[in-house]
Amino acid sequence: MRYLRSPLIAAVVAVIAIAAAGCGSDSGSSADTAGSGTTAAAAGPAITIGYSAWPGWFPLKVAEEKGFFTKEGVDVKLRYFTDYVASIDAFTAGQIDGNTQTLNDTMAGVAAGQKAAIVVNTDFSAGNDQVIVDKSINTIQDLKGKTVAAEAGVVDHFLLLQGLESVGLSEKDIDFRGAPTDAAAAGFAGGQFDAVGVFAPFTTEALKRPGSKVLFSSKDFPGSISDHIVLNSDLVKERPADVQKIVNAWYETLAWIDAHPDEAIAIMSKQAGVTPADYESYDAGTDILSAKDASAAYVDSSKETSLPNTARKINPFLVDSGLTQKAADLTGLFDATFTDAYIAGGGK
Repeated sequence: MRYLRSPLIAAVVAVIAIAAAGCGSDSGSSADTAGSGTTAAAAGPAITIGYSAWPGWFPLKVAEEKGFFTKEGVDVKLRYFTDYVASIDAFTAGQIDGNTQTLNDTMAGVAAGQKAAIVVNTDFSAGNDQVIVDKSINTIQDLKGKTVAAEAGVVDHFLLLQGLESVGLSEKDIDFRGAPTDAAAAGFAGGQFDAVGVFAPFTTEALKRPGSKVLFSSKDFPGSISDHIVLNSDLVKERPADVQKIVNAWYETLAWIDAHPDEAIAIMSKQAGVTPADYESYDAGTDILSAKDASAAYVDSSKETSLPNTARKINPFLVDSGLTQKAADLTGLFDATFTDAYIAGGGK
């Protein structure tokens, strides 16, 4: 889960400043500043989408500020959350129509009965999720018998298990300590654990321990941690034309960012509450997907970057960790329709 727990939120924002100040709606009508093209008239009630502090999701701020939703002719209201869990809660409660979420968290909601469809694969974590160790550990095999902390049932716990499995080990071979991400990072920094699994910005806290180092990260396990724009599946069925416009706007935004990197980073870093240089350091650990790569991720195959393949690994993990009582039904969860239609229309 990508969130900053209270009461540590203020401290993390002050020291690391990854989350933007304020919570609530950042929505509002934007002028059509996206460049040439005709602004289409929006039809239907506004669609509210939540997002939070993760580099793969800040392009939504660019889409809003540069008017890409307006240009496509869909009324989208963005609601920014400094607390990722609050965004999930709002989506679950029906207070918003969609949200930006990890695959793990989306599947947990579906297992509990939520109606959800992944309509955009925004990114894969490419290094921002890390297993950090003390100076006594140099290989994954060295984790055997060591105390390893991570937040049980969330993405970095899952990453830890992927690493152990890669060398024939399992959670039974370590002394696993479940702890909230902030406490796990602080505890490791203070010498309570031999290793810890955490995500940025808590990686910075963990690495304060003298002699500590990154043993492996999400960069070493492509596709293990994915992020998405998730919409209520009833909305997707009832308003497919508007959903298509949202997806089109997302990819048009990415194209604009590629063409105007300095201006785009200025917008995204301002929303994140960091300097452009600081933002780029976090952004480097996030692999934002092109439409082509996002489409490929929907395909069910044995590839590491196949979302259905990863989901089959996540389901038993969610049940075994006690996060869900049953496996999530994957039927209809991965909706490639809109990304494929964007590509078929000439998008890249």
